[in-house]
Amino acid sequence: MPTPWPKTPPTAEELASFAGARRGSFWLDELPGRPEPQPPLTGAGRADLAIVGGGYTGLWTAIHAKVDDPGRDVVLLEAGRCGDAASGRNGGFVEASLTHGTANGLARFPDEMATLDRLGRENFDGLLADIARLGIDADLELPGALTLLLEPHQEAWIDDELEAAHRFGHVAEAFRTPEAAAALVRSPLVRAAIWHRSGAGLVHPGKLAAGLLRAALELGVRVHEHTAVGAIDGGRGTRVSGRGRGSASGSVELRTATGARLEASRVVLGTNALPSLLPAVRRRIVPVYDYVLMSEPLDAAQRAAIGWAGRQGLSDATNQFHYLRLTADDRLLIGGYDAVYRYGGPVGPHLDDAPEVFGRLAQHLFTLFPPLRGLRFSHRWGGAIDTCSRFSVFFDVAHGGRVVSAAGYTGLGVGATRWGARTALDLVDGRETEATTLAFVRRRPVPFPPEPLRWAGIQLTRNRLAAADERDGRRGLWLGTLDRLGLGFDS
Repeated sequence: MPTPWPKTPPTAEELASFAGARRGSFWLDELPGRPEPQPPLTGAGRADLAIVGGGYTGLWTAIHAKVDDPGRDVVLLEAGRCGDAASGRNGGFVEASLTHGTANGLARFPDEMATLDRLGRENFDGLLADIARLGIDADLELPGALTLLLEPHQEAWIDDELEAAHRFGHVAEAFRTPEAAAALVRSPLVRAAIWHRSGAGLVHPGKLAAGLLRAALELGVRVHEHTAVGAIDGGRGTRVSGRGRGSASGSVELRTATGARLEASRVVLGTNALPSLLPAVRRRIVPVYDYVLMSEPLDAAQRAAIGWAGRQGLSDATNQFHYLRLTADDRLLIGGYDAVYRYGGPVGPHLDDAPEVFGRLAQHLFTLFPPLRGLRFSHRWGGAIDTCSRFSVFFDVAHGGRVVSAAGYTGLGVGATRWGARTALDLVDGRETEATTLAFVRRRPVPFPPEPLRWAGIQLTRNRLAAADERDGRRGLWLGTLDRLGLGFDS
């Protein structure tokens, strides 16, 4: 059975709905309480710990480091402004999973999944506690997450989904008919739904990033914005050792595009989809672009027409999935569906606007919720996601153990970055913990092939995922081969 999404181009009305939208993230627009810009690095300096990247990974690393040792000199270098990249443009979905969902974790690390699930839940609880302890007003809500089933073949997945959730102690409930699902969300497309009541919440991404930056500054972290690091020197690169760490001595030098230099005993890299300073990481990350529309606030009649009183984060169960949520002032965000990879993997502001993708998102929203036709969008934006072949964070240790990278979150990093930062810091400091001994931490994902094979393989995979959605979920030869190699992806 084909997917319910229209096969015709967006209408003039649908295109007009976002024509006047501001180009840029809603979350960063007039962000209240944001710290003033921090000065760029100049000259030559020294630090105990240098952090490259001022998104969630970098900010959490800085906070962890100063809480561990208030006397440690920590310097964070950010190419733009802290929180302006992926941390300020995502959907704000916070989930307990470290493995991009239970199914993905079970497929890749079945022997460690119980431990990884527990660590993910502990991290989720710790994140909530830190938000409260640090006094961060991030518009936190804990409504859970709702998966919408739109095609008959997806209904067969319900029992497996519930079994996996309950096996690991999560609270989940199925609504197996359109009538039952309508009690949660009213849409002519929804056949059934699964409500994951635990381990899922929503935040305002920009406020969270600003709060983390403010907390880092208050703890004494030295932050330099508009400081792009162009090179790293400091020794021969090593792989993660059998115990998840490398030996470390001496120092590393970071050089910026403007000629400033910073010498540091340890370095943590949290550069997400931007080209890594480590070649081994660059081979394992592809920047896939995701695009988002944010609406004007819904009025009372519109809210009533679509139900959604529980305010859960929404996604649908197709391979090319959408994600939707409401903001504190009842705006509606929709993103996803198209995951765009461009030949060579370029990343930059010139790629953040894609009218053809925004047109599909508007068309699909009005198909899902017909009563919202006529709604206008106030903001439109896009940006790169740091996709790796296992769809979850991985770690790389280099320069004699003095440098550690954490990357590859693949769109589920709002919560997992706190754990990734903690683990990266433990690795670079040579601490053996429960996490650092896991194969999940020690192993790196399969690298992507060089161009043109990289582009061809990604385009073929996207094509076959779309075809599977049109053929009752049947994955075919190509996707089946990727599944057997541990490279498959179905959501």
